[in-house]
Amino acid sequence: MVRNRKSGNAQPKPANNNESRDSSSGRSVSTQGNNDYSWLSGVLRFTTVWKSRLGFMSLLVAIYVGALGYLETRVNTPFDDKNKVVQETGLAIPERYWGSYRPNVYFGMKTREPQSPVFGMMWYNVGLRSQKEIRHWCDQGDNLPTYGWLRHDGVSFGEQLISDPPHTIMTSFIKTMGGEHGGHWTARINVTAKNSKKSNLMLVWYAALDESLYPVDPEEIPESRLWMEDGGLQGFTPELLNFRINFTVLTGKVLNSAYSEAHAPGLQLLKETYYSLLRERKHPTFGRVAFLGPDHQLHDKEKNINFLPIQMLIETPFVMDLAYTTEDYPAPPLQGKEYTKALEEKKKGFDEEFEKKFGLSEKGYPEDDIAIARAAMSNMLGGVGYFYGSGRVQSPYTREPVPYWRAPLYTAVPSRSFFPRGFLWDEGFHGLLIGRWSPDIQMDIAAHWMDLINVEGWIPREQILGAEALARVPKEFVVQNNAAANPPMLLIQLARLVKTRPHLFEPGMPHRATLGRMFTRLQAWYNWFQTTQKGEEPTAYRWRGREDDGMQLNPKSLSSGLDDYPRASHPSDIERHVDLRCWMYAAADSLATIARAIKKDPSKFEATKEQLGDEDLLNELHWSTATQTYADYGMHTDGVRFVRTMPKHPGEPAKLVRGVTVPPQPKLVTSAFGYISLFPMLLRVLTPESENLGKILENLDKPGLLWSPFGLRSLSKSSPLYMKRNTEHDPPYWRGQIWININYLALSSLKYYANAPGPHMDRARELHSRLKNNVVRNILSEYRRTGYLWEQYSGEDGRGSGCKPFSGWTALVTLIMAEEY
Repeated sequence: MVRNRKSGNAQPKPANNNESRDSSSGRSVSTQGNNDYSWLSGVLRFTTVWKSRLGFMSLLVAIYVGALGYLETRVNTPFDDKNKVVQETGLAIPERYWGSYRPNVYFGMKTREPQSPVFGMMWYNVGLRSQKEIRHWCDQGDNLPTYGWLRHDGVSFGEQLISDPPHTIMTSFIKTMGGEHGGHWTARINVTAKNSKKSNLMLVWYAALDESLYPVDPEEIPESRLWMEDGGLQGFTPELLNFRINFTVLTGKVLNSAYSEAHAPGLQLLKETYYSLLRERKHPTFGRVAFLGPDHQLHDKEKNINFLPIQMLIETPFVMDLAYTTEDYPAPPLQGKEYTKALEEKKKGFDEEFEKKFGLSEKGYPEDDIAIARAAMSNMLGGVGYFYGSGRVQSPYTREPVPYWRAPLYTAVPSRSFFPRGFLWDEGFHGLLIGRWSPDIQMDIAAHWMDLINVEGWIPREQILGAEALARVPKEFVVQNNAAANPPMLLIQLARLVKTRPHLFEPGMPHRATLGRMFTRLQAWYNWFQTTQKGEEPTAYRWRGREDDGMQLNPKSLSSGLDDYPRASHPSDIERHVDLRCWMYAAADSLATIARAIKKDPSKFEATKEQLGDEDLLNELHWSTATQTYADYGMHTDGVRFVRTMPKHPGEPAKLVRGVTVPPQPKLVTSAFGYISLFPMLLRVLTPESENLGKILENLDKPGLLWSPFGLRSLSKSSPLYMKRNTEHDPPYWRGQIWININYLALSSLKYYANAPGPHMDRARELHSRLKNNVVRNILSEYRRTGYLWEQYSGEDGRGSGCKPFSGWTALVTLIMAEEY
């Protein structure tokens, strides 16, 4: 109780144990209740604090889980799914609806639709033993003396030669536009034997449906179907409606014919399914032969007929027309003499157009050389495919690989036999040639690639879409990691198209609108490089993805495109890669060019170009005053060699691993003089007046370094790793062989410096002339000798090596001959 201290008569009550003094107010406060309930108030205070803490922790966990989920899904989230670059495809572009869009097979046709039926050809010699050698997929193991397109315009027709002794097979097709479903086409198969002798061959034509694209729900029965009727192959799909293929034999005989209606587990197993349908029967002339027959048709009605092969035992010389028609376009298909006449007109028109665009006859090349140049470009166009599916990707935030979104890809491929799928930096080089022939096709291809960019600004460097493509890829290369880049050559190629064909991008032109839709994606791709591939030093860049497994003499940098080219021996974060820095200079320059063309602000890109073009900064990071060369930087030693380890357990094989005899140190990798050292010149980072440009040109034609009579080697003969294996099982790849894409860049830059006023004009001009002659002469010579363009060429004797045919960037020989850079 509180006393009124102003009352003179009041006396303070003696304090007891239940009273305390509030010294600040003079008040006495009772504590009886505190003694009774103090434990409860303590619990309440404790609970309130921990509720707050637990709530905050729960919030943090929720934010973390949400952020992790967000980061997990970024790798397979499209950049902008509502505003795609490709706005017209399929029947919206009828002239490119049908095509030879199956580059992985020797001959096949399909549409640019995900659920297109596919048509194709197989063949083999008659006999039980030879049926195991069925030709279907383009395969190096078939050891054909040559095959490839002699002429192909990318749109309306193509003519191909296949040599499989003793037979020569000519395949061709012509499209007839009209109707609402892509019009008609006719394919001709012409088989002859050596010395025009009569011989026999088993020929198979088939139709198949990709069941992997059908609805998963069994209640949703796919409408597409195939059947035989009145001697013709018939089918129906929702896109094409009813269609039919008629077979007309013009020359020769069909000694026996049969067909089967079957179910194939997938397009990747058509040959195996066909083989399983064969049954041995006795033929009066050929003895025991395996035939198809009605008794081997599909009996399991629960399975759909998705594969219909038609087998023909033929006698040569043999010519057959296969005419595809639809019910909505009543015009008769081209056949017989009309087809022959139309094909000759197509060939003549193609040759005239080729000369108009490349001028090789005017430049003095003989017809034999021009024919090879035509074939090179035709194989590039004939290697354009249409793929659909989803790849497998992974990021640091996903425990396991996840599927990318399903998407189409219209693209050229590097090699029909070995790489029948899309590769990002290859496509930039492909586009240089395709864009010269048809900007429409190239812009369509580039648009499809740009629609594969994800929300991070990343594009998977290797596109493995569909069952057939997946079946050709080793398991270890299937998953694409979002830390891995690939040189932005496609961006550079687009800018070159803008520079060389500016009228195509004027206001109101279709390609300008397409480029405008691409622009935000190109920026995102460029920004992804700038944020993910930066080095530790200002203006330095580093390819991610190098891993030291202890087995490689020099760990690969697959993302650079140069695979086993020697870098710093021990991967680390301090690395600086001169080629990537130069790619970023060229990317900034290219984006500035594109921005100006579509009236966007180029200043940001111009500023980066100016900074990366500063030769003093470049030299500070990459120039060796000791060797007078440009080089990478990192933890490096040349003291590496293979050491054979003893097996730990009985029965295990001994392994070759890397042994280090001299510890690595941070330094420039000057011992790896080669393509990397040329990049400041290759991508025109150096000014025409540059003293260091003069040093590069001075070294360029030294035979002991990169120069050879066949082109520039990828690695100097003086390098410790010149033509050395990288592992026990990996032969050298970019360690001395001649690659035509880099030789093209070298010739392009030499031509540029030869025409740019400066002290090195004459030297650049002379080197350009000599290098061009070396490269062209060797490619043409090897094509005549082997029947193929090759992936790479030997720096010792010029012989083709790697895979064949490689009608990807090796086909740039056509542009080199024309001096179209």
